[in-house]
Amino acid sequence: MKAGERCLLNNTWSRKSEAGFTLLEVLIAVALLALLSGALYGTYFSVVRGSETVRERTEPLRDARMVLDLLRRELSSACYSKDNDRLHFIVEDRDLFGSPASVLDFTAFTVPRSGSVPSSDAMVVRYRPVRDEEDRPILSRESRDLYLDAKTRPYPFTGRIEGFLVECYDGSTWVKSWDTRLNEALPKAVRVTLQLEGDQEGKPAGFTAIVVPRMREP
Repeated sequence: MKAGERCLLNNTWSRKSEAGFTLLEVLIAVALLALLSGALYGTYFSVVRGSETVRERTEPLRDARMVLDLLRRELSSACYSKDNDRLHFIVEDRDLFGSPASVLDFTAFTVPRSGSVPSSDAMVVRYRPVRDEEDRPILSRESRDLYLDAKTRPYPFTGRIEGFLVECYDGSTWVKSWDTRLNEALPKAVRVTLQLEGDQEGKPAGFTAIVVPRMREP
């Protein structure tokens, strides 16, 4: 091969290597990138929506378990004595727009709080459904020391609920009202049902706990 032909061949190869991509190749690459990006973003937002849906469904269940666990501990240590007018156990049967809205007010033993603030080993606890700022029914809780006159305010204890029902067992039947000023004794057992917001079919989900008070008069 002559020198001139070799030089011409090298120039031709150099121009081809510096030519880059054609417009069609760039358009195809952009289209593929757009498809991949759309698929990735769609998958990402689907996962986010799925996690939000799961969280929205599990949070009420977690609240219900927390409420019932606390009620089990407090009701099992409920206390009453005929010789002490401060000790009481009261369940009021009420209705909130067609749904049960029991009011539970009782005294229970508890561990005294440590610190400089004086406290006893007994407390007064009150549960009742109320309406929040958005006019939705929620369960509120209020507690205070039995022998201190400090003012307390109820605070929201759950998210939206459909109903709160407390029933007492007198040894033969379950009743929806109880007052130790009349019954002069704690109930044999207490059944608490917390109804959450309905599912897609409109059926409320109910969670129930049955507790036997352990502190009884000899």
